[in-house]
Amino acid sequence: MTSVLVKTAVLLTLSNVFMTVAWYAHLKNLAHRAWWVAALLSWGIALFEYLIQVPANRIGYTALTLPQLKILQEVISLSVFAPFALFYMGQPLKLDYLWACLCLLGAVYFIFRS
Repeated sequence: MTSVLVKTAVLLTLSNVFMTVAWYAHLKNLAHRAWWVAALLSWGIALFEYLIQVPANRIGYTALTLPQLKILQEVISLSVFAPFALFYMGQPLKLDYLWACLCLLGAVYFIFRS
């Protein structure tokens, strides 16, 4: 299970880096371009995300339940998004992010406890 969990987490992390860039980087880099240009470029980046995410989920599903896989993906997604938002997009850090993180830790606890 540990090997499957590690492989899944690594692949989902890489997948989420591509997803985050595809979903949000155009807000900073392509704001002056037509929306469809941003959509096409984002779609091209998202293709790589899917090429990593699908195998990650297939590997993970061999040892994790579907709810466990989903919570893992959400935690990884927000763990990738937070530094992206802070450092790349220049968003301010707020105390509410800590409370949201604690809620996610609670979700992880409850979904993995059995």
